[in-house]
Amino acid sequence: MPFLALFAAILLLGIADSMVNSYIVLFGADVAGLTPLQIGVWSSVFAIGGITIGWWLGRLFDRRPARTYAIVVILLGSAGYLLLPRVSSFPVLLVMAATALGAMGAAFPQLFALARAVLGDGALGRRSAPLLRSAWSLAWAVGPLLGALVLSRGGYPGLLWTAAGVFLVCALTVLVVPRPGAAPAAASAPGEVPVLLTVSVTLFFTAMFAGGVALPLFVTRALHQQAASVGVLYSVCAAVEVVATLGLAAVPARVSQRAVILGGFAALAGYFALTVVSSGMLMLVLGQVLRGVGIAIVGAAGIRYFQDLLAPAAGRATTLFANASTAGLLVSGILSGVAVEHAGYRTTLLLCAVTAALGAVAFGLGSRCQDGSRDLEEAPGVR
Repeated sequence: MPFLALFAAILLLGIADSMVNSYIVLFGADVAGLTPLQIGVWSSVFAIGGITIGWWLGRLFDRRPARTYAIVVILLGSAGYLLLPRVSSFPVLLVMAATALGAMGAAFPQLFALARAVLGDGALGRRSAPLLRSAWSLAWAVGPLLGALVLSRGGYPGLLWTAAGVFLVCALTVLVVPRPGAAPAAASAPGEVPVLLTVSVTLFFTAMFAGGVALPLFVTRALHQQAASVGVLYSVCAAVEVVATLGLAAVPARVSQRAVILGGFAALAGYFALTVVSSGMLMLVLGQVLRGVGIAIVGAAGIRYFQDLLAPAAGRATTLFANASTAGLLVSGILSGVAVEHAGYRTTLLLCAVTAALGAVAFGLGSRCQDGSRDLEEAPGVR
């Protein structure tokens, strides 16, 4: 069944991705001997490489849908992580980040574009996005723990080689997915997603990633909780995210996707507000419930919204959404570091809440303009 093959491929991709990215910074510092500045530059090149390659392949996919793009970038990533333990030269690491390793950033949107092309634009195709996104959430719930186990026994080489093997199995799994049909004629000139919608997604993920930097410091240093409590909080978030993502597939089609996504923005802003006033684990856990719901809604329903908006250009739509989230990661690192150092933990978390709220405003305005344009196009006599 195509859906099961896609689910397995995304699950494997997420497990390998989470195994690597949970510890890649430590690898850079402990094994490659990179300075904090070099690690920051390396991470930025990773992101820029993924954005560039992903955008290029997204356009190729819409012209000629194929499994080949996903398979190639996953195999490149597998080869890159197989070689990585033997590399310590900073210039070589940068080249690898911009090419083989950065290409992995295109794998996620390519698999979701492939799912839309194979499963179609009907009810199954539209409901597949939340279900497939739950595989990614599940992978990130177990991948870091699996990575820690491998790291404790095989060190960084064992971790990276294991992840390379999982990537290889993922690429082989994609071969089980049926070949997509020819691109629809309309795919050559789709309408562009409004800038406000893209900005809104970037703001959402900027707030999410920046909060991820501030939260562990706030919990351990301001609230004096044990370091292990941070892991508990993230585990709660991951579990809620899986359940909420699966629940999205059951939401009736008559329910406004715009309202659902705005609810996701509100949930993330509410998480930050609740965390700031927390004094113990109970309120922190309740905040993680809101965080999990918000990430699930925007992460899954957002992909579907962009795909519907740019249909049938699933490649460009999914890549644009994924690149907006990566841009949020790029922006968040520097901003969160500066905010924590100069404004403190609570103020940083409040700024994250404001950023999420601004994202909601941008999405509300952008989606209203888009809906208004669509209504005008569908009006009798309008061409």
